[in-house]
Amino acid sequence: METYKDHITLTPDMNEERLNTLRELFPDWFTQEGHLDINEVKKAVNPDSVEETERYEFRWFGKSAAKRNAFTPTRATLHYDAGRSVNADTTENVIIEGENLEVLKILSSSYRGKVKCIYIDPPYNTGEDFLYNDDFSEEKNAYWERSESTENGVKLDTNSDSSGRFHSNWLDDMYSRLLVARSLLKPDGVIFISMDDHEIHHLRKICDEIFGEENFLVNIIWEKRQTRSNNSKLFGTNTEHIVCYRRSQELINIKEPRTESANELYSNPDNDERGPWTSILYTNPALRNERPNLCYPIKNPFTGEMVEHPTNAWKYEYATHLQHVKENRLYWGQDGHNTYPRLKKFLSEMEGGMVPTNIWKKEDAGTTDQATTELEELIGRGIFPFPKPAQLVQKAISFFINGNDDKDCIVLDFFAGSGTTGHAVINQNILDGGHRKYILVQIPQLTDENSNAYRAGFKTISEITIARNKAVYDKIKASYEGKLITSEDQQQIDQLGFKVFTLSKSSFPRVDFAPDPDKSEEENLALFQEYVSQKEQQLTIAFNEDELITEILIKQGFMLTYKLEAQLQFTKNKVYKATDGVKTAFITVDSQLYDETVDYFMQHTDTKFICIERALDTTKKFNLKNKMQDKFFAF
Repeated sequence: METYKDHITLTPDMNEERLNTLRELFPDWFTQEGHLDINEVKKAVNPDSVEETERYEFRWFGKSAAKRNAFTPTRATLHYDAGRSVNADTTENVIIEGENLEVLKILSSSYRGKVKCIYIDPPYNTGEDFLYNDDFSEEKNAYWERSESTENGVKLDTNSDSSGRFHSNWLDDMYSRLLVARSLLKPDGVIFISMDDHEIHHLRKICDEIFGEENFLVNIIWEKRQTRSNNSKLFGTNTEHIVCYRRSQELINIKEPRTESANELYSNPDNDERGPWTSILYTNPALRNERPNLCYPIKNPFTGEMVEHPTNAWKYEYATHLQHVKENRLYWGQDGHNTYPRLKKFLSEMEGGMVPTNIWKKEDAGTTDQATTELEELIGRGIFPFPKPAQLVQKAISFFINGNDDKDCIVLDFFAGSGTTGHAVINQNILDGGHRKYILVQIPQLTDENSNAYRAGFKTISEITIARNKAVYDKIKASYEGKLITSEDQQQIDQLGFKVFTLSKSSFPRVDFAPDPDKSEEENLALFQEYVSQKEQQLTIAFNEDELITEILIKQGFMLTYKLEAQLQFTKNKVYKATDGVKTAFITVDSQLYDETVDYFMQHTDTKFICIERALDTTKKFNLKNKMQDKFFAF
């Protein structure tokens, strides 16, 4: 049934979606008026009582408000910034300037369940790091008045450790954002979160709640420094944590590419025709009396002796052992004089990569010193403090080598900072020929007027994000100059760059419409239509066509990588064909729809057509709706 919500540029109402799911599954939990009866839910949990039972959970002041804010739709939208975009015609990378919770909500319209990997490096809550100052009670326009995000950036609050809500403030920020971020991950997607010791224990608790304890994968320890810190009063801190969770149990295989040092462990002393191999123990840590089913005699083919281990069981069942013998996988030493056999593992069988470990050494993941040098070479000295090395993020995204789909995935970073994640994605694509796309989100936080960044012309952190990735584009594109360009090279060149979007207030006054709770959906739709006819006449005077198209396509679930192609067969109206590789639609935002345009779509009903509702009279709208059905949408 059509409602006023179909015509408002709100992101999906996740609370309403969850209620609808409950209503479908358990209709007896709802009253005749359609409201959830919480007592019926409690009875399902504990039939003997409607009292709330005590349970193990992690609570803090502000948690309920943070969760409510996560699932509240946003009235904001995104506007395309062509002037700051780079190679926009062919790239599918995106940089978004804006407050990340609002942006994540907008992304949920078209990227829900589509992101393979999230890497974030959020504030560490040391007493000096900023917070986003979410104010759940502020008026609907206060965000724009407070942020001035399209002009002067955003001044964020420092979470001083003298605050009574020092930990709660940080948890509020992380909890709401991670709740929305989870919905963007594919079923086999993962999230990596860099964190130091200050909040790692709290981070684990909220991630256990959001992703599920069973989906915790690893707490990686990254060796971030080459030398000891001389600034520490007690212990020098040379490591950081990187917590990793999966979206669901669908993720069953994480591997990292094999290294030369790992391959050097394999040799072929007996000239086995299957190639280089290494060997592993054949004995089990369990004692013989603990695993009697794994105790049996083994024949040494060189001496004919029957061998049993005096204290421990074997590692494999007898049927598996016989298969090893048949395949000549037992190694008894160069001359057959080993007391017990070992099992051969061949390098040729290791093509799927290696199981990664939870220790990331500086040689494999880079250091903060290297990250600083890396950034200085791109945009200048002292521009951004403590950046992460691109090599670190590369290592995370290189785990996905399970086919071409993982080399063509979306990588998201909604605490983009200096833009390391974008740099890492490009480096990894060039290394393995992949076609990964990145989405970076960074709030336009003001830089300090006394900082090197400010003196270098960077007034906000988001400007640094954009500048770094533009420098990466320039550097890599220059590396191809003077070379013979192959088709694979051209693909890499084409996917360089990014489209820039800014978080903005909706172009449509309709987002301020408030339904009457005492009226039906049909009555509220009629009120909405009257409201639109009165309030949106201003769009006939002046509006930005590109901004309207972007806002409408986002509402319709198009990804930000959509392409527009002008349709020259239309002479009266300016019509575009929009496609993002999945969705396709014709769209026009002209204030009047002419008869010949209407006639065309009356005859061509195979592709969706979107227009502005006020461009139609009642007859045209009825005819198009009747003929095109769900292929027609008047916004």
